[in-house]
Amino acid sequence: MTRYLARYLHFSERKCAGMVSNLSKLEEINLLTSGANWAWPQAVRNILRPRGVNLLVADNANDFVHIIERRRIHTTIVDMESGISDGLATIRIIRKRYPLLPCILLTRAAGASLLDNALRLDVFSVIDKPVDMHILQEQLNRLFIKKYNSYIFAK
Repeated sequence: MTRYLARYLHFSERKCAGMVSNLSKLEEINLLTSGANWAWPQAVRNILRPRGVNLLVADNANDFVHIIERRRIHTTIVDMESGISDGLATIRIIRKRYPLLPCILLTRAAGASLLDNALRLDVFSVIDKPVDMHILQEQLNRLFIKKYNSYIFAK
């Protein structure tokens, strides 16, 4: 019994150490955002590219899920008024299959009802549009420090 317990603890220790090293050494960082018919994706790429972060773009909730199934995504940035699908509906769909994936919500009208729904969906942050890129970078920095122990978005 003692030998079995010692093996189990040794295996668990190695497994936990591997998990911690995976979080501290993010090799490929992918952010997934809503598509837009304005300059949004290019503006975000300008923040991400110098840090070696990839930006993937989804046009609707199905695209979000399809991309998340095929790539490791570290966070999503969902536009509440993307035109094709409602941002909260998109986050609900993401939450059903990927409950721990961090989401940032962009909106023109951050009223009490929207904020209440975002809180229930465990949205990491709600950012007003037009998006101040400094605020976005601060939120990404907070998220990556908290979730991945990474300072990749620090100024």
